[in-house]
Amino acid sequence: MSRLVPKSLFAQTLLILLAGLAVSYLVGTWIYAGDRQAAVREVGGLAAAQRVANLTRLIAETAPDARQHVVDALSDPTFRVALAASPPAFAKAEDQTAASGVIEDFLAQQLTAGTTREVRVAVSGVLGSPFFMMANHPMPVGMMMHAATQWRGLQVAVELADGSWLSFTTALPDTGPAFSWQFILSLAVMTLIVFAVSAWAVRRVTAPLGVLAHASERLGKDMNAPALPEIGTVEMRQASRSFNQMQERIQRLVENRTRLLAAISHDLRTPLTLLRLRAENVESAEERAKMLATIADMDAMIGATLAFAKDEAAAEPRQRADLGALLSSIIDDMADAGLPVGLDSCAAVIVECQPAALKRALTNLLDNAVKYGKRAQAALRTTAEHVEITIDDQGPGIPEADLTRVFQPFYRVEASRSRETGGIGLGLAIALSIVQAHGGELKLTNRREGGLRATVTLPL
Repeated sequence: MSRLVPKSLFAQTLLILLAGLAVSYLVGTWIYAGDRQAAVREVGGLAAAQRVANLTRLIAETAPDARQHVVDALSDPTFRVALAASPPAFAKAEDQTAASGVIEDFLAQQLTAGTTREVRVAVSGVLGSPFFMMANHPMPVGMMMHAATQWRGLQVAVELADGSWLSFTTALPDTGPAFSWQFILSLAVMTLIVFAVSAWAVRRVTAPLGVLAHASERLGKDMNAPALPEIGTVEMRQASRSFNQMQERIQRLVENRTRLLAAISHDLRTPLTLLRLRAENVESAEERAKMLATIADMDAMIGATLAFAKDEAAAEPRQRADLGALLSSIIDDMADAGLPVGLDSCAAVIVECQPAALKRALTNLLDNAVKYGKRAQAALRTTAEHVEITIDDQGPGIPEADLTRVFQPFYRVEASRSRETGGIGLGLAIALSIVQAHGGELKLTNRREGGLRATVTLPL
């Protein structure tokens, strides 16, 4: 059942709103149908009673010897009129419906004022056809009624002044069609209008939440993204204000951490310089060389740390660039330097990025592949939504447990990397930070045929 429930807030809100409207429509339609049936019964009974009253006056005013001709002319298959010396046999009193009294009172008011004329009325139960009284007569095309209509039988007998009885037999509509085409059409038009207005209103209310979600995703890629405009409902303005305040606090936190890291790294340069000067005065050449090598390693670590801090604090503007051309230029520069690198043919792929930062990330990955995997082979592929760059090497690979840990700053896999190879464990951390800042992913996997594969996936 939960699979049928929409996942988005817009769809859920719209579904709840439309469900409430549907219930109100059903209740309103039920009330309308009941009122329509009551109106049909009342109007039908009143019209038949009025017709009976008018015809009774007409026949009563007609000469006795001409009445039978008038009666025969007025009678038809749907409205039978008869003239007899005695009253016709009606249904028993217990079979009469409540409508009998209402019609009888109306006819009494119309026909017996100032006279002693007797009126008898009988209304039978629901019938399937209005032609129950003349089953052998064909149904006149002009009098055909809706198939869904149900009928009641009406019998009226009125005593005339000469003692004869004038009787009428016809049918009264009990329930007409619950719905007409006009009603269904108007209901459909109203439903479409309500749906369109509801969709517009719900979209207008929920759209700021999409803006907030997009801003959250953008903040993960660009710490210096512009603040959200504080517009919309009171709750949305409050959420935007809180988000902007959170972004400012995160920016201050990162800036303070970066300044602290840069300050510590910079201040360490001074004692290292003093140590280097003192090491120069060591008499033992072997000890002096070891001390100077250790100091050089420490200086390299401090330099890399400063560079890492500067990269995280840098705010290079984004621009559209050809990723294929950028990768080709890196490969060409490394090949000109005599490094074993190669590139599969790739087409031009235009992306919005920070070219300098992305160039450094790809350079770090290619440099690692050359240092620890003998050779680097790059390739670029595109899909409908992403561009994928793979860099394969021919080295021993990395243990599965270390495939994610190698992205931690200063982490080294000692089995394959040593001080002699250079590097202090920041290359992959810098590359990962840059790729994530572009909204992409960086993964390392061991190839079945041997070697390591670095995969950079960036959104188009």
